[in-house]
Amino acid sequence: MAHTLRYFRWAFGFTLLGLVLATWIGWTYTGTLAGTLGFFLIALVLAVLEISLSFDNAIVNANKLQRMRPEWQRRFLTWGILIAVFGMRIVFPLLVVVVAANIGPADALRLAATDPEEYGRIIDGAHHSIAAFGGTFLMMVALTYFIDEGKEVDWIRALESRLRQWASIRGLEIALVLAVILGFAWVLPEHHQSDFLFAGIAGLLTFLAVEVVSHVLDRREAARDMARAGGFGAFLYLEVLDASFSFDGVIGAFALTRNLFLIAIGLGIGAFYVRSMTIMLVERQTLAHFRYLEHGAFYSILVLSVIMFAQSVWHIPELVTGLLGATFIGLALWSSVRFNRRNAAG
Repeated sequence: MAHTLRYFRWAFGFTLLGLVLATWIGWTYTGTLAGTLGFFLIALVLAVLEISLSFDNAIVNANKLQRMRPEWQRRFLTWGILIAVFGMRIVFPLLVVVVAANIGPADALRLAATDPEEYGRIIDGAHHSIAAFGGTFLMMVALTYFIDEGKEVDWIRALESRLRQWASIRGLEIALVLAVILGFAWVLPEHHQSDFLFAGIAGLLTFLAVEVVSHVLDRREAARDMARAGGFGAFLYLEVLDASFSFDGVIGAFALTRNLFLIAIGLGIGAFYVRSMTIMLVERQTLAHFRYLEHGAFYSILVLSVIMFAQSVWHIPELVTGLLGATFIGLALWSSVRFNRRNAAG
């Protein structure tokens, strides 16, 4: 137990610091014990929300990190957490307001501090674009994993073996994602269609650009170091992937509070736990011991991408998103344990 808890020392420390800050912000904004307690509880709920939505992110990160050189692992786990906490939980919501309201960064920060209701309204107005971009990128991540001739292990055999066979059809995953984008754009009100289509295409181009950069950079690094590949290209891929995972949590957080600083604290706490889980999965080689855990994570990513698209039309509670992701990962873990027991018995 103590050996496991050591992975979460930084997360526990940031949790304490974050809750103290949330309490201070609550007292500053409300000046009442009830209001302060409300801020404290919202920070806790946001942290749990982020952890529940991002456990699959930790599994995918661990899978990629295992193939990266040690120096790039350290860089992702240090620089990456700074980008995740400050970049996606603070800078990203500010940039959305900067673009949507056509104001400067300083004005956006002032708006977040002095008029959180108006700030939240502007974020809500950009919801369709965010859903299209994030849904597209995550769907490409999931389909690229399953539509792969080199994939050797199947969990849901009937489906995954068929997808593997279709991998010889060039551009199949791109065609599927474009069909989904067009389908959702078709049912949206006309005044949202152009923004949705633009953001969806931008998400697709971002995925393809990251893939190209990853291959080019990692091939050069592999040429210099044939022992192991995986450098800046893999780092870039993981950062963009983490950003896409963060969209859902950031947008969902605005359903609980309009206060940017409280959102950053709550989601930041969750991000530290995801980092801790990633380190634990890598060092303990958990993915090697649980055969289907990675499959469950990618099914969870696929479900999350569909939900992000669907949220452009309907409101889907974040609790549903978290439970569906946890269900796939739980079933994959259970299947892995059963497989290990059968092999041990054999």
